[in-house]
Amino acid sequence: MTVNTTTPRAISAPATESHFDSLRAATAGLEPPFGVIDLDAFDANARDLERRAGGKPIRLASKSLRSRTLIRRALDRPGFDGILGFTLPEALWLAEEFDDIVVGYPTADRTALRRLAADERLASRITLMVDCVEHLDLIDAATGPRETRIQVCLELDAALRLAGGRLHLGPRRSPVHTPQEAEAFAREVASRPGFELTGVMGYEGQVAGLGDNQPGNAVKRAVVRAMQRSSVEELSHRREAAVAAVRAVTPLRFVNGGGTGSLETTTREDSVTELAAGSGLYGPGLFDFYRAFRPVPAAYFVLPVVRRPSSSIATLLGGGWVASGPLGKDRLPTLAWPPGLRVTATESFGEVQTPLVGRAASVLNIGDRVWLRHAKAGELCERIGDLHLVSGGAVVDTVPTYRGEGHHFL
Repeated sequence: MTVNTTTPRAISAPATESHFDSLRAATAGLEPPFGVIDLDAFDANARDLERRAGGKPIRLASKSLRSRTLIRRALDRPGFDGILGFTLPEALWLAEEFDDIVVGYPTADRTALRRLAADERLASRITLMVDCVEHLDLIDAATGPRETRIQVCLELDAALRLAGGRLHLGPRRSPVHTPQEAEAFAREVASRPGFELTGVMGYEGQVAGLGDNQPGNAVKRAVVRAMQRSSVEELSHRREAAVAAVRAVTPLRFVNGGGTGSLETTTREDSVTELAAGSGLYGPGLFDFYRAFRPVPAAYFVLPVVRRPSSSIATLLGGGWVASGPLGKDRLPTLAWPPGLRVTATESFGEVQTPLVGRAASVLNIGDRVWLRHAKAGELCERIGDLHLVSGGAVVDTVPTYRGEGHHFL
């Protein structure tokens, strides 16, 4: 299958000054630091994700939202169905309310496994991720003899391997790479009592999680684009063959693929029955650098100016809310408003303070607010207990994050 990765898509415009005036007016009575979700932008991003999915259902990545209220809002939409969780304890908690949760990463939590195996209702709602015999052995050892059947999903390595496997381009996740390896593992699961293989998942992070329009080196951009074209082409054939090999062993309920950054290419694969996305609803900074799409910024955090060490510097309280991943400027927060601000080279975004310079810094006063965006989506919610939801120029609700409900799963 040949896939065109440069199909024109709707690209959002940056928030205007009048839009920030509305957000600022709506939140004027709040004391920073606080988090804001622009619900109108959130809903616009949801519609765009559905459009890009081309009619296939989107399994919602809960780690990208980390708020049950916003998970509900997304799942109430016709294009979203099911949850892709990130830990088993999180899935057990969410399963009190939601159905069809696939835990996106293997678990070694023996206590949570015993709870899952002891409750048929929970076991019917939750699917575990596995990719090796050791995962099955651990589950058996943790739960002991059981009558409950544990649903599992096989993760297929979706990375691009070149030079006989010596070059690995993509996340290092599953050891199961070839259709033959997928079939062999499916047969292993089928031979083990107490397990049911219900799905296959493959996350092509080298496409979905890597912007193809990063600023800077043009040669590097060209290399990234060439790699992504090759990866999409290679994976489409390999995934189709792997899914067919597994289906020859056992029926599958779902085949999950993609991510926010690759919906339009993954949805064209006939073997994929559903997609995965979540970060695109918040529109974090890492998604500013894709040619095919650009979410509307929907998630912000707001910090106060607490110092003026000189007439040209305004210092924020805190600010070092840096995203996980390889160290680089793309993991730093984005200064969203007012325009014309930048961090200093010596301090950057700090744990307790962030000095700002630039044309806007000289006019900021003690107590003024600066609006920022996190580089990633759900990680913002590890810092705050509440999200203030703004729509139509007003705060329409204040809802807890996972942290606000007393949970910190990872």
